Amino acid sequence: MCRGIARTNKEIAQTLGTNPATTLHHVRQLVGTGFLTAEPPRKGARGAREIPYLATGKSWRIDTPAKDSVLLDTFLEELSLVPIEEVHTTRLGLRFGPGEREKFEQRIQSLFEEYAALPPRVNGEAWSIFYAFHPDPNG
Repeated sequence: MCRGIARTNKEIAQTLGTNPATTLHHVRQLVGTGFLTAEPPRKGARGAREIPYLATGKSWRIDTPAKDSVLLDTFLEELSLVPIEEVHTTRLGLRFGPGEREKFEQRIQSLFEEYAALPPRVNGEAWSIFYAFHPDPNG
């Protein structure tokens, strides 16, 4: 939610429907671990000092162990907030020859990196992609 648009703790809490104090705790953790960065303070309503936070992009390049479900849990939580008719899904089962799997994965990763490197479109539509590549247990 902070990709390309800096948001204050209050704005983040309102979007998530959570308590600003709880959100601030998590925002501070994300700043401390390098996932968010604090932008210069600005004046809000009635002259209040507000600190907007901007995503650093670290979360788009982080590898987690397969046993860690944090990315999947985050994806499912975000997905639950979207009308199902607006969700585009694809599932594809493939069989690769020698070296083909690595080549395919490199092409996908290159495409993601190409788009992640584009400057944010502040007035553009916000979309998310969750990508999981795994051996087929039914194979």
